[in-house]
Amino acid sequence: MKKTKEQLPVKPDSLFEVKDNTTLMVFLTESMLNKSRQNIKSLLSNKQILVNGKVESQFNLPLKSNDKVIVKWTRLLDDKSFKSFRGFSIVYEDEHMIVIDKHAGILSIATKGEKEITAYNFLSKHVKYEDPANKIFIVHRLDRETSGLMIFAKSEKVQHLFQDNWTDMVLERIYVAIVEGTFEEDEGEISSYLHENKSFVVYSDQNPHNGKKAVTHFKVLKRNQDLSMLEVKLDTGRKNQIRVHMQDIGHSIINDKKYGSKLNPIGRLGLHSRTLDFIHPITQEHFRFTTSLPRKFSRLF
Repeated sequence: MKKTKEQLPVKPDSLFEVKDNTTLMVFLTESMLNKSRQNIKSLLSNKQILVNGKVESQFNLPLKSNDKVIVKWTRLLDDKSFKSFRGFSIVYEDEHMIVIDKHAGILSIATKGEKEITAYNFLSKHVKYEDPANKIFIVHRLDRETSGLMIFAKSEKVQHLFQDNWTDMVLERIYVAIVEGTFEEDEGEISSYLHENKSFVVYSDQNPHNGKKAVTHFKVLKRNQDLSMLEVKLDTGRKNQIRVHMQDIGHSIINDKKYGSKLNPIGRLGLHSRTLDFIHPITQEHFRFTTSLPRKFSRLF
C-alpha cells in the first residue's frame, strides 16, 4: 500500500559518534558515503552540522574521540532573497520537487511584462542558495489571479515524468470557486471542447473538431442570495478551463472580467487550487496536500 502524506514530512536528524581523532570534513565524508563533498559543504554552509550541540561550518575543525556530530536534514529557509518574498509558501520540498501554495496576484512564470516577481524566479533563487548549479523547472501553471497549490521540479527528468504522465500520476485536483448567482442543482458536470484565439481568450464549443475536450465537475458547498461557493474537480487540465466552463453555465467566477463577471466583492479572482493528490514520480509514494480556504472566500458566506 502506498504511503499517504498529509503534511510536510521531516527527515530525522542523524547522530554520529567520533571514534578516532580526525577533522570534520574527513569524518563526514567517511560517515556519509552517499553524499558528495559538495553536498557536505552545503550542509556546513547551511548550518546543518552540529558538533557537541554547537553549529559548526569549519570543514577542518579538529574532532576527538567521543565527540557527537549531528546532521540536521531539514534546512531553515534563511536566505535573504527568499525570506523577503511573501508571494507563496513552501508546503513540501525534497531533492526532486517543491510544492508551493501560491498567493493570488503572483505569476507562476515570467511574462514579457514581468520577469522578477514570479514564483519561478524566487524558487530558482531558493534552490541556488544551496548550490549555484541547482535549477528549477515548472511542472504546471496557475493563472496570476488564481491562488493555491503548484508543483515545481528540481530536474528536467522529474519535470518530464510529471508532464508526460500527468493523467496517470495526478489522481485528483480540487479547486474552490466563488461564482455569481445561485444554483438550483447541488452538483453537475460541464463538458465541451476548448480552443484559444490569437488574443489568448479561450472559447468553448461542442464541436470536437474545434478544440480539446475539457470535463469539469462541480458541487455546491455554500450559497447566499448573490453568490455560490463550489468545489470543482477536473478530469482534464485545459487553460482557463474552470473559468470558461463557469461562464458557459451562466455563473462566471467573481472578478473574472475576461469571462463575463460583473461582481468583485473581494478584490481578487474567486478561484483557489485547494487539493493536489498525486504519485511521486521517483519514489512512487502517494501524496495528498490540501490548503486552507482563503479567508476572503469564507467571509462572503
